[in-house]
Parts: sequence; structure tokens; C-alpha cells
Amino acid sequence: MNAMLGKIGIAALLAAGLLSGCATSDSSMVYSKDQMRQAQTVQLGTVISVQNVKMEGSNNELLTLGGAALGGLAGSNVGGGKGQAAGAIVGALAGGFGTQAAQRAMTKNALEITVKLDSGKMISIVQEADVPLVVNQRVRVLSGGGNDRVVAY
Repeated sequence: MNAMLGKIGIAALLAAGLLSGCATSDSSMVYSKDQMRQAQTVQLGTVISVQNVKMEGSNNELLTLGGAALGGLAGSNVGGGKGQAAGAIVGALAGGFGTQAAQRAMTKNALEITVKLDSGKMISIVQEADVPLVVNQRVRVLSGGGNDRVVAY
């Protein structure tokens, strides 16, 4: 029994490590490795409105697989023989679905920023709410590689 609890503890630690290692940022101040040394188009504009919004969590297949594995491991301790196999299957399903639901529920604070570009065009971008922006603030809108962001000018 202690050996099984030890295995579950190790699996839980591995899952926690995966969870922290797979986190991505939607911050205007964080660039991915793929975005380094890439030219970006810069447009100047003025913030017209800033709305607080919630950004829902995204599904990470690796985390879901980890949750299913942990659920299967825990469920395999139920009963014996065929009951043990059934417990493993039910535990794996519950762990996988539970992990997916938890990931979707992990929301972040975000901003929907509407900018009137100096060209007269209006755009709106949603990004993490880690850099404060206010109405009438001059900003730069950076675009490139499928990513757009609003940063202070």
C-alpha cells in the first residue's frame, strides 16, 4: 500500500511539473522564442476604450493525458481482478475529463483594448492584463507572425 501511495505521489509531482512547464503567456511583454529576431509592423494609435475581460484556459493534451494516467493509477487500487481493471478505466476517464475541465476553468484577467490607429482604422486586441493601459493613451500596435500586441508608446 505504501509503495502505491509513493507511486501516486511521484505521479502527482510529475503532473505538477508538467502543468508549470506548459504554461504560456499572453502578456504584451513576453515573446516566444519563435518571435525573436522577427520583423514586426509598428502602427501608432490612441486607446479609445479598455474593457476588463476574462481569458479562458486552454486545453493541453499532455496535462489531460497526465490526469488520465493519475486517475487510472488511483482507480486500479479499487477491488481486485476484473474490478481492478474496471476501476482503472473509470479512474482514467474521470482523471482525463476532470483535468480538461480544470484547465478550461483556469481563467486569466485580460483587457480588450480598442485602438484608433493614426491611419483612421479601428482595431481591438485582447491581451493579458499585466500592463495597465488607459483611454487616450498613445500606444504602439505591434503585428507580425500571427501575433498582435498593444504596448505603451
